[in-house]
Amino acid sequence: MTTSLKIDYIEFYSSELEATQDFFAKACGWEFIEYGPDYRDIQGAGTGGGIERSSNKAPLIVLKTDDLQAAYAQLCAAGAHITKEIFSFPGGQRFEFREPGGTNMAVWSEG
Repeated sequence: MTTSLKIDYIEFYSSELEATQDFFAKACGWEFIEYGPDYRDIQGAGTGGGIERSSNKAPLIVLKTDDLQAAYAQLCAAGAHITKEIFSFPGGQRFEFREPGGTNMAVWSEG
């Protein structure tokens, strides 16, 4: 059985977090919840999202699943390269991977 994965969250990276937050607030009307000095949760963007202080450039596409272990096994079997093993964060758990074409992505589940 294939585990369904849906795009649920987009994580932007910025070495200038405050400037990026200010830009999105002015340009898009988004609001933010501050989770420490290096992370903002985006509110009002139409889908979940966040901004992390980082020198990475490309956004991270985050998929959601009800069964993280099954998704992990399914993606590995399909050829994903795991770049960050399963870890916990406030609200759930996730892991990160690179698909064969080079896009970095993540999968999360609640709890």
